[in-house]
Amino acid sequence: MFKIGNVTIKNNIVLAPMAGVCNSAFRKIIKEMGCGLIYAEMVSDKGLVYDSKKTKDMLYFEECERPIVQQIFGSDLDTFVEAAKMVEDIMHPDIIDINMGCPVPKVAIKSQAGAALLKNPQKIYEIVSAVVKSVNVPVTVKIRSGWDNNSINAVEVAKIVEKAGASAICVHGRTRSQGYSGTVNLDIIKAVKESVDIPVIGNGDIKDIESAKRMFSYTGCDAIMIGRGVLGNPWLIKELVTYFDNGTIIDKPSYKEKIDMCFHHMDYLMKIKPEKVAVLEMRSHIAWYLKGMNGSQEVKNAIFRATNRDDIEKILNNYLKKLENSI
Repeated sequence: MFKIGNVTIKNNIVLAPMAGVCNSAFRKIIKEMGCGLIYAEMVSDKGLVYDSKKTKDMLYFEECERPIVQQIFGSDLDTFVEAAKMVEDIMHPDIIDINMGCPVPKVAIKSQAGAALLKNPQKIYEIVSAVVKSVNVPVTVKIRSGWDNNSINAVEVAKIVEKAGASAICVHGRTRSQGYSGTVNLDIIKAVKESVDIPVIGNGDIKDIESAKRMFSYTGCDAIMIGRGVLGNPWLIKELVTYFDNGTIIDKPSYKEKIDMCFHHMDYLMKIKPEKVAVLEMRSHIAWYLKGMNGSQEVKNAIFRATNRDDIEKILNNYLKKLENSI
């Protein structure tokens, strides 16, 4: 258990705000696995302020997902503040997060948002301070270690963020220029933890119990954030929660559990999106769920040609029968 501002979180396992993935359907599955804190995918400050229906629709969530964090990205102070107020009014999240870590060129270069803000510490202070003063919920900030290897400034930024009134900081131990390549630098996260008094969430390359233990023990962080490690493997959350609760190592999911999860996920998606859109999204998720399973490549190829739920159901049920007959 840990706290961010006045929000009590039952365990220190946190879902990362993965763009294009962390909609309500996926978040509910992660919550069912016992995740302590859920980050919704980032929304554009300008998208909200200019009344984009697509952006506002991204604020949809269900009460069972609480405590939930809504992340915002942008580069203009006034727009950030207005967007934060809108998020609070429309969604009533438990926490609002400011994205200062996204490495994607569309965000960091074209919009000068996300990780681009790391190049301007004074602007970071002004944005965080203004957002903190404008909303009634705790504000957190997600950063990277720096823009590139010649400008690693996570410790400086963390101190600024704390001074500006943020209630916690999440650090991904890579630079913006690294993207998701190379290895995560735990020394940076450790240095940040040692430099501030607010909770520090460690992020990067957590994919199993060992990498989670290493993040906790080496950096001393208060919580860990998991992103790509749960794609196709939401059971990782349950595995970590159980292990850190009582030391038990649970069984890996069976092939039937993985296929059942495909249906479960698709049913959740179809409650919030048209069938055609849900099927398109599920193509990627099913590929992740079936990764490494015997004969899955042929199945994935068929799934990518599917256009409706019935098609997917037939393909997966036939695959399940094949697997059962091969035992």
